[in-house]
Amino acid sequence: MLRLIKYLKPYTLLILAAIALLFVQANADLALPDYLSRIVNYGIQQGGVENVVPQAIRQSQMDKLVLFMSPADKDLVLEKYTLVDRDSPNYETYQKMYPVLATEPVYVQNKITRAETDALIPVLGKAWLAVSFLQQAMEDPSKAAGMSQGMGFDLSKIPAGTDIFVLLSKMPAPQREAMSAAMDKQFAALGTSMINQMAVGVVKEEYIALGMDTAKLQTNYILQVGGLMLLVTLISGVATVIVGYLAARTSAGFARDVRRQVFTKVENFSNAEFDKFSTASLITRSTNDITQVQMVVMMILRMMIYAPIIGIGGIFRAVNKATSMWWIIAVAVGVLLTLIVIVFVIALPKFKSIQGLIDRLNLVTRENLTGMMVIRAFNRQDFELTRFDKANRDLTGVMLFVSRVMVVVMPVMMLIMNGISLLIIWVGAHQVAEAHIQVGDMMAFLQYAMQIVFAFLMMSMMFIFLPRAAVSGTRIAEVLESEPTVKDPPDPKHFDDKFSGTVEFKNVYFRYPGAEEDVLHDINFTACPGQMTAIIGSTGSGKSTIVNLIPRFYDVTAGSILLDGVDIREVTQHELRNKIGYIPQRGTLFSGTIESNLRYANENADEKEMREAIEIAQAADFIDVKEEGLAGEVAQGGMNLSGGQKQRLAIARALLKKAPIYIFDDSFSALDFKTDAAVRRALKEKIADSTLLVVTQRVATIKNAEQIIVLDEGRIAGKGTHQELMRTCETYREIALSQLSKEELS
Repeated sequence: MLRLIKYLKPYTLLILAAIALLFVQANADLALPDYLSRIVNYGIQQGGVENVVPQAIRQSQMDKLVLFMSPADKDLVLEKYTLVDRDSPNYETYQKMYPVLATEPVYVQNKITRAETDALIPVLGKAWLAVSFLQQAMEDPSKAAGMSQGMGFDLSKIPAGTDIFVLLSKMPAPQREAMSAAMDKQFAALGTSMINQMAVGVVKEEYIALGMDTAKLQTNYILQVGGLMLLVTLISGVATVIVGYLAARTSAGFARDVRRQVFTKVENFSNAEFDKFSTASLITRSTNDITQVQMVVMMILRMMIYAPIIGIGGIFRAVNKATSMWWIIAVAVGVLLTLIVIVFVIALPKFKSIQGLIDRLNLVTRENLTGMMVIRAFNRQDFELTRFDKANRDLTGVMLFVSRVMVVVMPVMMLIMNGISLLIIWVGAHQVAEAHIQVGDMMAFLQYAMQIVFAFLMMSMMFIFLPRAAVSGTRIAEVLESEPTVKDPPDPKHFDDKFSGTVEFKNVYFRYPGAEEDVLHDINFTACPGQMTAIIGSTGSGKSTIVNLIPRFYDVTAGSILLDGVDIREVTQHELRNKIGYIPQRGTLFSGTIESNLRYANENADEKEMREAIEIAQAADFIDVKEEGLAGEVAQGGMNLSGGQKQRLAIARALLKKAPIYIFDDSFSALDFKTDAAVRRALKEKIADSTLLVVTQRVATIKNAEQIIVLDEGRIAGKGTHQELMRTCETYREIALSQLSKEELS
């Protein structure tokens, strides 16, 4: 497939846009579990209080908190809040938000950044916990001794009714700092996340003390985060749709361009390239192979780029959510990679053989459909059915094997996914019970694990389809990279405006590509305008090969062919073939009408010109009897016409070109002798100025030719008129006497 990448160049902007949107989609999908985690952790469990940095705090409570802060931390906290009292601006507004403001001043949080909030969390979190512990100790003296460990003094010895916070405020600074350091040492084992989680409940109690509606606070938080979650989902959905559209446009356009390039390349093939690639194989490469590559290009843009982003991003986010469960992701990834490698090793050889088997099936099908009359004539239906059945079963067997492998992959992936889910819930439940992680974090970890599994599932699908597409890409590239042996010259010459049509063979030798011996040896003759040059010989003597060299269906191995003194290899193929009217052995017609087939030679021909060509070709007798006339339907390949009718239409089509040179490659073989004679007579009258080269097996067809070339095993055995050859050429005489009596030859 890499050899076809250059055909994606026109779609670079679409591909880059798709990749950018895939990053947007992947990041949106990766953000959703985190939002769910926030809803569970903060919205449900913590009542909408996300952290220990409160929106507002009573002055009395702030005075307690700063007792457990260093001077630097105290300054850091206080500069982020503004003290509001009755004399402050907007007092009434704040009083509605915090009703307690009517009885005491309140510190209101300034607008601070996320980074500033993160810096305040550990400072305020420890202070909140310290205040909470002391309050609990004073409310329950039985717990005071246990809470006093590491504080530097015994809370149980403080007289009942004593305000511990007033006592602490009067305590010498070194002693208070020592106590704070001892408490910090105890809190250090919890970690910032757990401190925040434990202290949030105290902040919620402060909100209640402020007179805030905590139920509304919780609802607003859930709605806010849920709204963001819906927005992110919408962004992901929109990105998915746009990426799908861009991928479809890119893959379809890529397939269209490659198909056009393949067709253009095949159109420029010489017969040597057609000998290398079978027709069935070229059809498969132009259709099935390109479709396979198109599908994989779309999958690459939709999945192969997206899956690694999700997989790698999911791993990092999952580990960040629950560091202690990283080993579960490692186990899952290891099992998935092992499964993908096993599937790849099993399926790859089979995928490589599929395209060859499709070629074989196409070949057998094409031969059966085109040769149906012969098959029926020889009662070989059973044999051909067996042959088709074998090709069909071979392909079916391989496809079934691959399908079974793919069918097994999905249940195994689902088993792995469900097994990982159970393991995460089992391990996560213990982690939650031990206060190492929160429930929301466990749920997010579970979702990230599922995303990772699906990412590997998508990659496994790609690894299954890529080998087949790679084989198809190689087969397409073989066609596109095949250089035609017949090429136009870099600096072409041009025929003179007064082109007469003289054809001259000078010491021509020819050998088919890959053959060990020449099939033509030292061919020399000249065909002049206004004359018929006939070529006759036994089967396999090289008659058709000679005339196929003139339009450059093949190039000569040695020697040269000249038209009006110009070597045909020195002009473009288009200019050369524009001078030639060619009628092949098999009159190839195209589906459409009689008129459309005639216009194939000259699309601007008027009805008078078409009628003249039809008359010369003696085709009027079967065209005029049709009710539709020239609009009569022609089936694919001319299957609704007889062999003689097809040949006459092919002759009429060539005559409509009004070329200075006409090549009749055994084009009278399906005509009866009467029609043959009529056609030759009309040709002599109507195109007397053109050069006629006629390949035939019939001596009667060429008796009156001005020049007859007799071929024998690729060499000229005789050259001259009929009468001259009867006297001087044994080969010609044997052919003539095998077809006609002496009286007819005289």
